[in-house]
Amino acid sequence: MSDDLGARQRQGVYFALSAYAFWGVAPVYFKWVAQVSPWEILSHRVIWALILLIAILAYIGELRRLKVPLSILPRILVSATLISANWLVFIYAVVNNNITETALGYFINPLVSIFLGVTFLHESLRPLQWTAVGIAAIGILIQVLLFGQVPWIALALAFSFGFYGLYRKSLGLHAVAGLALEATLALPVALIFLVFWQHRGAMVFGADIETSLLLMLGGFVTAFPLLCFAAAVTRLSLTVLGFIQYLAPSISLLLAVFYYGEPFDTGRLISFSCIWAALAIFSTESWYHQRKMRRISLS
Repeated sequence: MSDDLGARQRQGVYFALSAYAFWGVAPVYFKWVAQVSPWEILSHRVIWALILLIAILAYIGELRRLKVPLSILPRILVSATLISANWLVFIYAVVNNNITETALGYFINPLVSIFLGVTFLHESLRPLQWTAVGIAAIGILIQVLLFGQVPWIALALAFSFGFYGLYRKSLGLHAVAGLALEATLALPVALIFLVFWQHRGAMVFGADIETSLLLMLGGFVTAFPLLCFAAAVTRLSLTVLGFIQYLAPSISLLLAVFYYGEPFDTGRLISFSCIWAALAIFSTESWYHQRKMRRISLS
């Protein structure tokens, strides 16, 4: 039995590493289609992701999960708006050479989620956790003082995804079917935009085979890491996933600095160091607290 559990956990680690590593290198894909408007990229991502997700649900015999009460559709529309906004900001940032700031956004996302939990779910934080949140806030403040502007891309990504996670948790939807429903509700807007873009003669899709195929690939870019993540969640504790999630922004940051040559001066290093210190404090404190609670429960 323990061998089966160990094998299941190892599989979970492989799935989690696949998901977060893929999310980490995702900017490469969006660089490939950087000549396309972010709005058109987003529209095609919605369309082709929906087609692929429905095909996956049909293959695994789970199409029934798309049947939900009509009363819940307005709430799904809210989550669809949040994840679409997150995707749009991410695409905009990557095609405008701001991968570094997307990495910052996803580094601070766990701390933003904690802040939202305290604010909206009335969760309580222990002293060291408050310390971590404070250090992260200092890191953001340093960017504001040094560069004279709020890192809006990082904050928009962190808060849109934080609110999305908070809201999706309350819906209790199946991971794949939930995203398919969100894409379904976003589909009319995507189609209207493409018709408008085509009318203006500005649409890139169809102009050449390579770009068109790359835009269609957006469905895979969306679905593959999600499926890996969904498989990992059922096999691993949230603590383990919490540690692995930092792989994605780490890879993105390395790509931004060493491959795409984005600036990473002393100011950004200090700001990122504050975020990393905050994450180290929070993760370590959480790990020790869980061990302590486990020992108490066993005694």
